[in-house]
Amino acid sequence: MKILVTGANGMLGQDLCPILEDFGYEVVETDVQNLDITDFERVVEVLKSENPDIVVHCAAYTNVDKAEEDFATARLINSTGTENLAKVCGKKDITLVYISTDYVFDGEGSTPLKPSDKPAPINNYGLTKLEGEEFVKKYCKKYFITRTSWLYGHHGKNFVETMLSLSNKPELKVVDDQVGCPTWTVELSNGIVKLLGGENYGTYHVCGSGQTSWYGFAKEVFELSGVSINLIPCKTEEFPRPARRPHYSVMDNGKICRDWKSALRDYLALRPEKVEV
Repeated sequence: MKILVTGANGMLGQDLCPILEDFGYEVVETDVQNLDITDFERVVEVLKSENPDIVVHCAAYTNVDKAEEDFATARLINSTGTENLAKVCGKKDITLVYISTDYVFDGEGSTPLKPSDKPAPINNYGLTKLEGEEFVKKYCKKYFITRTSWLYGHHGKNFVETMLSLSNKPELKVVDDQVGCPTWTVELSNGIVKLLGGENYGTYHVCGSGQTSWYGFAKEVFELSGVSINLIPCKTEEFPRPARRPHYSVMDNGKICRDWKSALRDYLALRPEKVEV
């Protein structure tokens, strides 16, 4: 079975592609250089030429804060780009896997969010990703919308590496009033493989099990790494950002991924000696 991956050079794509190959899939890796998803004719051309059974759509505009000032570009990539893929996949009966986000929710609740809960994004990034979800549902009969959160991996900038790069500071303040589910890219990749093993199409939450705050996440990173640092919890208001963040975006993943702490332990054990951050 052939799978075409968009955004294959990204943090998720670089883990996902070899994992898919390990499970016996033929993988076609694409990125903006050979598949500009915002160019509808190019999408038609590539999908006609490659004729995949499945498209896993990892390509995205992910700069949450910059999306507030450059909404047009974020929407072009996340919304229009996804619409282009969904139209072609729907017409050719190709299964589409769309990587979405916890930021489609407003974060006002206090119990784990289910896939059926109503989205209400509070920033431009979340809005454009939700628009992408809606296009997938509009044009495709065979789809998996996979919402994930707080993603980190060995092949890109992420919270874990940022924290470790600051480990020489005498003290460090980290936000403690935003709660979510840290997710290793390998866990997300394995979750996608599980979904592809069946035909129960729909929307899923594919994120680490359990929950923590950014402060709790940082604390676990330093403890597992044997780093001693004066870590200080603080409020979101102390670090104002252009984009609002949901205070509670814990998602019910139906046990599709394991506990976030176990995944983080494995990530750190496999971490290269030096990772650019």
